[in-house]
Amino acid sequence: MIGSANLNIMIKAARKAGRSLVKDFREVENLQVSMKGAGDFVSKADIAAEAILKEELRNARPTYGWIAEEGGVEEGEDPTRRWIVDPLDGTTNFLHGLPHWAISIALEHKGKVVAGVIYDAAKDEMFFAEKGEGAWMNDQRIRVSGRHRMIEAVFATGLPFGGRADLPLTLQDLARLMPVCAGVRRWGSAALDMAYVAAGRYEGFWERRLNAWDVAAGIIIVKEAGGLIEALDPEDSILDSGEVICANGNIFDPFAKVIRG
Repeated sequence: MIGSANLNIMIKAARKAGRSLVKDFREVENLQVSMKGAGDFVSKADIAAEAILKEELRNARPTYGWIAEEGGVEEGEDPTRRWIVDPLDGTTNFLHGLPHWAISIALEHKGKVVAGVIYDAAKDEMFFAEKGEGAWMNDQRIRVSGRHRMIEAVFATGLPFGGRADLPLTLQDLARLMPVCAGVRRWGSAALDMAYVAAGRYEGFWERRLNAWDVAAGIIIVKEAGGLIEALDPEDSILDSGEVICANGNIFDPFAKVIRG
């Protein structure tokens, strides 16, 4: 696929930051240090990747705004466009030497995400989409799965950790969902969970208390792969609420009914 200039800029930036993270990941796999030491190392890898992304994206489009996990919000000369960036989604996996983490880059125009890239550098899987052009993984067009029975469906979510207040709600979700589906996965990267829904690997995904940079790229990739995606409260904005539910069109309604209670 030959994408727009903006999409090609995003893919190039993701690959460059991915090379840096893969190099650091090889080091973290071998670290025999305290938790604090390993955490500091990963933090430096995260910040270095964000610096690469910022340099590539801002140099190419200096008038666009910027919002990212480490660097915060910067207004651009063009108030209608901004980059939404997560340099390392799946930090805990990275820290533990688990090869399941991603770079996420989205382009927002007038409040709507119009292009997105999710790059799994450890596996060299580049998921991307832009409005009206379909969704892709490397050079292959991807679509949401065709399964239509809940009992055949596999879903993904994030499980709250460290005593987060949303744990009871998630446990209630699981109690309702697990008896009526084929399985629930928790792999530790919301961006990749959404990419996997787009690629038909999962039938659906839901999670609470996410940030805009966790989900922005996934929104357009799921939509362009033929999936349905909403906030858990359908009246809310996904980016503002930090809550999301998505699935293929066959599964979405019964899945949403279970999760929304």
